[in-house]
Amino acid sequence: MAVSTTENPVQDMAHANLRWNFAVNVMDVSFITLGMSLVSRETVMPLLVSSLTDSKLAIGMIGALWGLGIYLPQLLTANYAEGLRYKKPFIMVLSAFGERLPYLLMGLIVWFFAVPAPNLTLALFFTCLAVAAFSAGAGTPAWYDMIAKVIPLERRGLWAGLSSGLGAFMGIAGAFLVGRVLDAYPYPGNFSLLFVLAFVAVCISWVGLALNREPPSEVTKEKQSLLRYFKQLPAILRSNFHYRRYLISRAVVVVGAMATGFFIVYGSEEFGLDGAQVGLLTATLIGSQAVMSLAWGVLGDRAGHKVVLALAATCLTCATLVTLLAPAWQWLMLSFVLLGAYFTADWVSSLNIILEYCESSERPTYIGLTNTLLALPVVLAPLVGGWLATLIGFPGLFITATIVAACGTLLMVFWVAEPRHIRNNAGDNA
Repeated sequence: MAVSTTENPVQDMAHANLRWNFAVNVMDVSFITLGMSLVSRETVMPLLVSSLTDSKLAIGMIGALWGLGIYLPQLLTANYAEGLRYKKPFIMVLSAFGERLPYLLMGLIVWFFAVPAPNLTLALFFTCLAVAAFSAGAGTPAWYDMIAKVIPLERRGLWAGLSSGLGAFMGIAGAFLVGRVLDAYPYPGNFSLLFVLAFVAVCISWVGLALNREPPSEVTKEKQSLLRYFKQLPAILRSNFHYRRYLISRAVVVVGAMATGFFIVYGSEEFGLDGAQVGLLTATLIGSQAVMSLAWGVLGDRAGHKVVLALAATCLTCATLVTLLAPAWQWLMLSFVLLGAYFTADWVSSLNIILEYCESSERPTYIGLTNTLLALPVVLAPLVGGWLATLIGFPGLFITATIVAACGTLLMVFWVAEPRHIRNNAGDNA
């Protein structure tokens, strides 16, 4: 049973503080993006882990552990978040101690233990990474519900695009800083310093989060047991036909991304990439994300986020195909441009579209349900990609991934309905 808490004053408060909340949330996302670029899960963390152990499985655990942490716990907190009149206090505590503090601890652990006790360092590093990931995942339903309250539908795409784009531009500078730190300071001080700098950046991000002027929720749900809450979830999938189609299509696209983590490895083996070329491809990826963020955001606001996600799936398909057919390493620049466009579109629209498939009181549940159900394909896709690369080689992997991504594209284009059209049609029928 839903309980009304307030009426028009809530919307008036949100409208009056729109510019402020828009700015501080851009600050939040852009600085946390900068912090993550300083300890990138694609470059810095694998390099650190490879310095601590020869195990390739340990390197693969970085992405798998992060995916599990981000996606799995969201349903556990969505029920709690729906009963909160104000989301910000819960998010601030969880994000401060659970999501951000571990990066400082990682820096200290590496500084004191990397040389005398590498195995202990590895275990503590993965523990901190798991805490950061699970805390970020657990806070996502409440955080995005707050975003939906303080930034209206017609501005969310612009906010997501601008914040991630600014963060990506800052990340380019961060990438150069990473190179300087790694070259200028001896191991393990170089890695320790990067984690400390990342902690400073995410603390600035937390200040942006704390500055939100959140209105109370207009509708909250009565608290219920976790068992009763979970029993209601299958009904959502059965009753919301359009949301179910989106979820299936999105899962297919995610599986189609199974080869993306192997682009740079394939390029190194096929074309003998040197460090400068790898750096250029990395900059191309980040630059593409920076440029496309704002474009995707504006398109999502004006045409709907389904259009953005359909174009993103198309970019993913083309990126994999270009990599397969590339006659020279320079062609990989196009692959990474397309890959950056896909990654950015996913950030801009994958959560924003969910908010349009449900009522405001159900937003945390829909966000948590979506991400928890997608945890399996997110975690398994790169593992399946590695298995296929071992079994049939990179060409076979890329062909398989291209076919799956193309299927996801067709489903997103022709099978998934734009939620804004659904609402308009419902209004017309009424």
